Amino acid sequence: MFEKILVVCVGNICRSPSGEYLFKKMLPNKTIASAGVGALVGKPADKMASTVALEHDLSLEGHQAQQLTSALCREYDLVLVMEQGHVDAVTNIAPEARGKTMLLSHWTDKKDIPDPYRQSKEAFDHAYKLIEKACEAWAKKLA
Repeated sequence: MFEKILVVCVGNICRSPSGEYLFKKMLPNKTIASAGVGALVGKPADKMASTVALEHDLSLEGHQAQQLTSALCREYDLVLVMEQGHVDAVTNIAPEARGKTMLLSHWTDKKDIPDPYRQSKEAFDHAYKLIEKACEAWAKKLA
């Protein structure tokens, strides 16, 4: 049913790459990508996001931030966002994607996953744990 999943945050360098690469590991038979509603286009994953991911045996190597577009939204069956406000941001970019846009934390606590950008390592650790927990819950539903 959901074969193509798009993970979305703001800059597409911290949270959504972590979600994308976790899903690629958990759901190897699905097509997974990530994008940002205000992407730092072409940038690699944030150094601290990469460090934290590596501590969990996950490499974000090769990631390049891309901007969310309506064309990209049309390509994917499910759009998973980090914060409730991102639902509106996605809808502003691609109104037709409203019905397939959900919180990444939908199956856990339905709370926003805070943006760790330019914050402490602890903020990145916290965000990663929330993303991992949410991805595991989605993977069970989608497997």
